[in-house]
Amino acid sequence: MSALPVSSPPAGRYTPPSIAGDYSALTPKQTELLTIASRLGREKFAPRAQQIDRDAVFPFENYADLREAGLLGICVPEAHGGWGADFATYVMTAAEIGRHCGATALTLNMHVSSTMWTGFIADDLDMTAEQRANHEAHRKVHYRRVVGEGKIYSQPFSEGGAAAAGKAPFGTLAKKVEGGYLVNGKKIFASLAGAADYYGILCTLDKPGATQRDSLYLAVDKNGEGVSVTGDWDPLGMRGTVSRTLIFKDVFVPEIERLIPEGLYAQAALRWPHMFATLSPTYMGIAQAAYDFTVQYLRGEVPGTPPVKRRMYPTKQIAVAEMKVRLEQTRAIFLQNARAARVDPSKEIRLGLYAAHYTIMENANEICRIAVRTCGGQSMLKTLPLERMYRDSRCGSLMLPWTAELCIDRLGRECLYEPGEQDEQAVL
Repeated sequence: MSALPVSSPPAGRYTPPSIAGDYSALTPKQTELLTIASRLGREKFAPRAQQIDRDAVFPFENYADLREAGLLGICVPEAHGGWGADFATYVMTAAEIGRHCGATALTLNMHVSSTMWTGFIADDLDMTAEQRANHEAHRKVHYRRVVGEGKIYSQPFSEGGAAAAGKAPFGTLAKKVEGGYLVNGKKIFASLAGAADYYGILCTLDKPGATQRDSLYLAVDKNGEGVSVTGDWDPLGMRGTVSRTLIFKDVFVPEIERLIPEGLYAQAALRWPHMFATLSPTYMGIAQAAYDFTVQYLRGEVPGTPPVKRRMYPTKQIAVAEMKVRLEQTRAIFLQNARAARVDPSKEIRLGLYAAHYTIMENANEICRIAVRTCGGQSMLKTLPLERMYRDSRCGSLMLPWTAELCIDRLGRECLYEPGEQDEQAVL
C-alpha cells in the first residue's frame, strides 16, 4: 500500500500542521496512513461535508474512497490483508479524518472497532486453546468480508438504560439455539443504521441469572429476517452518522457470526479500557480544524471569501493564542493517552485515560466556541464549516459508553478509592 502524493501549499500561506505534531516522531506506517487520510480529507471529505450535514445523510461516497484506499482494514492484522495498525496509529489517523468530516470519522470508528476488538485486543485476552482456535476461524470470515469485499460493520451500544455505561447487562438478549442464537431487542442512537452491512451488537446470553459476564458480541446481517430500522434522524450535530433505532425480532444469528468467544467481552472491558476511548480522536480532529479555520480566516486565506486580513487586532491575536494553548494541551494528552494504550494498564494510565477522554471532548467544544466568537458573523453561515464544527463538537460529551459525566464520575471515584474499598456506614 503506497502513500498518495502530497501537494505543498503556496509560499507565504498558513500550512496546517500534522494532527500528530512533529512527523519525525512517527513510524513509516503512521506517516503513510496520515498522508492518505490527509489527502482524502482535503480533496474528498471536506468538500462533501456541508451537504452531508445539511441533508443528514450517510457519507457513502466517503466510504467508497475509504474502501479504495484500504482504510476499512486499517486495524485488520497484516496476516489477514489489512494494515495491522496499532491503537496509537489508528487514533491518529481517525483524528486526521475527523479534521475534515466529523461524521465520517465517527462512523468509521464504529466499523474499525469491530476489527480492533477482534484483532490486537482479543490477542491480549486469556483464552483456552479451543477458544483461540475458534476465534481465529471466526475472525478470518469477518476480515475477509472487510478486506476482500469491502463490507462495513457498525457497533451500536445504547439501549436507553445503564448497560452501555457498564452498569447493567445488555437488554438485548441472545438465546442459544441449534446452530447459533436467536436475538431480540433494540439499539438506539445506532450509528450507520441502514448503511452498515453488519451490525456488531452487544447483547446478553439469555439464561437465568445472567450478568455482564454473559455478554455476547455478534455480527447481525442487515438483511436478516427480523431486522428493522425505525425512527427519524434530525439531530443537532453529527448528522451524517444516521443513528436511528435498530429493532431485532427473533433474528437468527449463525454461530460463525460470534465476533469473540462467549464471556470474553467482559474480560476485554476490564483489561483493555482504551477500547472505549476511540470516539475522542474525532473531536481531536475537529479541534484542530476549528483552529486551522480561524487562522486562515484571520489571515484572509479561506477559499471563497474576500482576502481581508483581520490578524492585526489584539483581541484576535489573544483569542488565537488562547485557542493554541488549549489545542496543544489537548494534543499532548491525546498523544500520551494513545501511546499508553495496553492490556492491564496501571491505575495511573487508567486515570489518565479518563482525563484524556474528558479533556478532548470538552476542549474541542471550547476551541470551537472561541473560534465562533473570534470569526464573528461569518461563523454563523452554513456555507462555511465553523458552525458545523461547533455543533458537532458539542455532541462529543454526550456519547456512550463514556460521556463526559461518566468520565468525571469514574475519575473522582477511582482517585479516592482503591479496588475493593468502601466507606463504613455512618452511625447516627
